[in-house]
Amino acid sequence: QVQLVESGGGLVQPGGSLRLSCAASGFTFSTYTMNWYRQAPGKQRELVAYITDTGSTNYGDSVKGRFTISRDNAKNTVYLQMNSLKPEDTAVYYCKVYRFGRDYWGQGAQVTVSS
Repeated sequence: QVQLVESGGGLVQPGGSLRLSCAASGFTFSTYTMNWYRQAPGKQRELVAYITDTGSTNYGDSVKGRFTISRDNAKNTVYLQMNSLKPEDTAVYYCKVYRFGRDYWGQGAQVTVSS
């Protein structure tokens, strides 16, 4: 079955960096678009970035120029490099894949940006 496992979250000071990883299994990873979403307390879940099977990327306006999504098909893993972090980036970050008519989500990774 499809499994997505995020890691790499934590507490970081404003201006710092973190790298999230999402290890995937149960499907042919290299052929699917992979997505990162986030959800802050009291807010709707929002798309942060996605990367297609061919490596094309797209970012939400709030993270453009600061975050970078990448993938390693040999490791079945998608990454989110987050630089110049701001307190408003505090959220639970989720990895998602859409496959055969439904979304599959990971359990989420907490990212807290605070001094």
